[in-house]
Amino acid sequence: MSTPTTSAPKGRPPRLPRRAAAALLTAAVLTGLVPTQATASAPTRLQRDADALRATGVTGVSVRLETPHETRTARSGTEDLRTKRPVPQNGYVRIGSNTKTFVATVVLQLVGEGRLSLDDTVDRWLPGLVRGHGNDGRRITVRQLLQHTSGLPDYIGEVAPHPSAAEYHRNRHTPYTSAQRVALALRHPPSFKPGTRWQYSNINYVLAGMLIHAVTGHPWEHEVRTRILRPLHLTHTYAPGDDPTLPRPHATDYQQFTPNGPLIDTTLAYLPFDGDADGSLISTPADTTAFYRALLGGRLLAPAQLAEMRRTVAVPADPGTPQGGRYGLGLSWTPLTCGGGYWGHSGDGYGYMVWPATTADGRSTVTVSLHSRPGDPDTAARQIRATTDLIDHALCGVPRSADGGRRG
Repeated sequence: MSTPTTSAPKGRPPRLPRRAAAALLTAAVLTGLVPTQATASAPTRLQRDADALRATGVTGVSVRLETPHETRTARSGTEDLRTKRPVPQNGYVRIGSNTKTFVATVVLQLVGEGRLSLDDTVDRWLPGLVRGHGNDGRRITVRQLLQHTSGLPDYIGEVAPHPSAAEYHRNRHTPYTSAQRVALALRHPPSFKPGTRWQYSNINYVLAGMLIHAVTGHPWEHEVRTRILRPLHLTHTYAPGDDPTLPRPHATDYQQFTPNGPLIDTTLAYLPFDGDADGSLISTPADTTAFYRALLGGRLLAPAQLAEMRRTVAVPADPGTPQGGRYGLGLSWTPLTCGGGYWGHSGDGYGYMVWPATTADGRSTVTVSLHSRPGDPDTAARQIRATTDLIDHALCGVPRSADGGRRG
């Protein structure tokens, strides 16, 4: 999701003007604050790439790569700018919009059970909810919600209109119900006619969470827990509700709200957008990696539903991201320089970004966690490029299955 002057929480990187000179100064200042984590021997490519990402100004970086043959990790920077302790090996992190992939998986499981259809309208399950300013739930399908082709406006600008340290501290404990978020979004007209374009909007997944409740009679958190977390034994992944804290161990998250501005500790959740089906889950790199490997490996969805999830549409490129990205149902596809591509979903918010990436067969996954976000868009773009470079190097170095990471 986009905010006016900071990196975009819970979604794709923002389309903002670039300020190269300020970015270089910001990176230089931050890099001076954060020492590279020492290694006992010559650093691996994974460690070198983690260090290169840290050098763009990230306070702390954690990387986990799992393949059929090994698990490798790399850390760079520091857990906390005061203590200078290293980033935890498998600390708790907010995973932001990766929550959407969990929610989409539950919806597709319900489709596989015949309890709803991707062609059902939103109005069938949530009658009369989506109305106003040209928005009409009778014309929007479940598929369009999950694929961000509904045209529905976002609610983020309403709950974070002027991102700043003052706003963060003033409003971070303010909870919103799902219905309140929907009402805030519907103050605005649709961005386009449903099904005609792609545009990321967090309200799509707030509605998807409400839809799960309407179909099952249980909150989306309950269904994620019983259908995904328990079967996969993901004991360190959960929906925190209105609890803003992170369990220990965890790194401190820092947000720079303005270019060259101070780093603000934003480890406590910003509940206005960290509290719903569009981006509230807390996890660890190990749990997040295990989820994506299980999903792409066919352990959570029947082949027909996994194929639907992997039916993609083209998405516009953003600063720092590779060209040719596509989006399925709660799952993105990104090309690799060595051919084919990877599946995953980035997630970010104030002070953090988590980016898992999985080969098409689910056999190899790399998860990258960043524990600070810059206030300058050019620096943000360079950090995203460094992240996608790390992912590309990691997955291109792993032998892939015969399908070569196809798009699906």
